[in-house]
Amino acid sequence: MSHQEDWLALAAVPGLGGQRIDQLLQHGSVSELRAMPEPMLLSLGLKAPQIALLRRPKPERLNEALRWCEQENQHLLVLTDPAYPRLLKEISSPPPVLFIRGDPRWLSEPQLAIVGSRSASLDGREAARDFAAALVAADYVVTSGLALGVDGYAHHSALKNGGATVAVLGSGLGRIYPAAHRELASQIAAQGALVSEFWPSEPPRPQHFPRRNRIISGLSVGVLVVEAALKSGSLITARYALEQNRDVFALPGSIYAPGSKGCNALIKSGAKLVESPVDIFEEVGILTRCAKSSQLSVSLPHPENEQLPFHAVLANVGNEATPVDVVAERCAQPVHEVMTQLLELELQGVVTSVPGGYIRTRRG
Repeated sequence: MSHQEDWLALAAVPGLGGQRIDQLLQHGSVSELRAMPEPMLLSLGLKAPQIALLRRPKPERLNEALRWCEQENQHLLVLTDPAYPRLLKEISSPPPVLFIRGDPRWLSEPQLAIVGSRSASLDGREAARDFAAALVAADYVVTSGLALGVDGYAHHSALKNGGATVAVLGSGLGRIYPAAHRELASQIAAQGALVSEFWPSEPPRPQHFPRRNRIISGLSVGVLVVEAALKSGSLITARYALEQNRDVFALPGSIYAPGSKGCNALIKSGAKLVESPVDIFEEVGILTRCAKSSQLSVSLPHPENEQLPFHAVLANVGNEATPVDVVAERCAQPVHEVMTQLLELELQGVVTSVPGGYIRTRRG
């Protein structure tokens, strides 16, 4: 059997999460595990029905997944692949396989998740759009769950503003849910990636969505909750983020608005109150650098001999917003000259303007 077939057979065994699979792989590769005598597999903690499925997976299910992976722009990433996103691999139970439609490279770029209510208010929708636009301007991938409401507005805004976005589904990628977002899903596949740990024909089920939420937070360097009721799937994502040592951000809201009670509760519990994208950029530096450094081999390289202008100005713009007058003071140059240089650097994609000044992009 092929490498893909071996991993699909392993992923089809019920009761084996990423952590358990990692323990099994300490005793051999997937193909070696499948060839082990039954007594040895029993000694490793597998049960007889699990061993039977590992050795003889249901052919119709296996063939369905293999056919899906053969189609254009559709991929399978397994836990041991070099391109498997490093941040996701570090969570307590990473998915053994990921079905992807789109470019798998985006899963290893620094991502920030935006999640929130399906019945978002006008302010919530506007915030989702504005924050998504600011994040992609700073070269972050916007990650969410393709749901109606905040998720959809965040995905739309990322695409509209020329950025990439990743949608993690609680169904198989052959069963796009919700149906109202099928066209959006097609756009995301062309300009980002759709991701699911569920087999392509798997329908959406209530128990799938908490599992989906751990992937949203696991891929991301931080999670922004825009609007959420006290009992909300967005709060599940936030809890996973805390368990995974990710930053959690929340927009404050009226004490009288049910849709703000979840965000306000998160802030009371220690989430960072956010009023602008700068509040996020101040916190996510370490994990962002980790995500960048882990995937140099799959990132698009820039020419080594590329020379950037205005070194004095560029040296005084970092990952936190710096006002123009501060940059001018540090460079000992007139404000109007520094402004001209910053505008040219922005046109080259080296810096970007945010509330409070300028920050450097990854290209810078």
